[in-house]
Amino acid sequence: MSPESELSSEQVIDRAGVLRDRVRSLGGDDIEIVAVTKGFGPWALRAASKSGFEMVGESYAQELESKWLQLKNEERDRLDVHFIGGMQTNKVRRVASVVAVWQTLDRQSLVDEIAKRAPGSSVMIQINLTKSETQGGCQISEAGDIVAMARLKGLKVIGAMGIGPQGDDQIIRAAYRSLVLFADDNALPHRSIGMTNDLEIAIESGSTMVRIGTALFGERPPR
Repeated sequence: MSPESELSSEQVIDRAGVLRDRVRSLGGDDIEIVAVTKGFGPWALRAASKSGFEMVGESYAQELESKWLQLKNEERDRLDVHFIGGMQTNKVRRVASVVAVWQTLDRQSLVDEIAKRAPGSSVMIQINLTKSETQGGCQISEAGDIVAMARLKGLKVIGAMGIGPQGDDQIIRAAYRSLVLFADDNALPHRSIGMTNDLEIAIESGSTMVRIGTALFGERPPR
């Protein structure tokens, strides 16, 4: 990443204030924010921490591993990493000591690997809300079995995560409501839905956790 694309901590702090006001106006103080630092350099992790965010979202094991090594111990201690991208089972061990919450649990092999490499971890079930095979997550009809498997393996299933589909507001709203209903039925307190462009719909639908990158750090550079 070129230096010109980096935002200063002061810029991110200002953006964070605007974002918090926006979220507060929509859902009060109970909506948690994951600052999505994937694709950005270690500067974004530091800026997120200085802006008061404890949770950061990362999606690429190798990138996360590299950035984490560039942080000081005291910087790492202030952050909880939420893994929010598709995870290959053979990459789990690389970041098992770094990830606090795995938000993309979507199959039995991943349940087994996380239980092996990071016993007792907090996890969320990722549900595919788009009907697209290229989008991550399990089908909602499979999600209940994965919750049961994860609990049997000693993982703490704390919520469900989904990425909103393309389409008009009614399509997005219906998808989010299906995830919220699933979370209710399975006693999962966290509903990780909503990003910069669909906060209003997500929070209205029952989100308890939003994942925000662009509104904080700007456009993500191409990989």
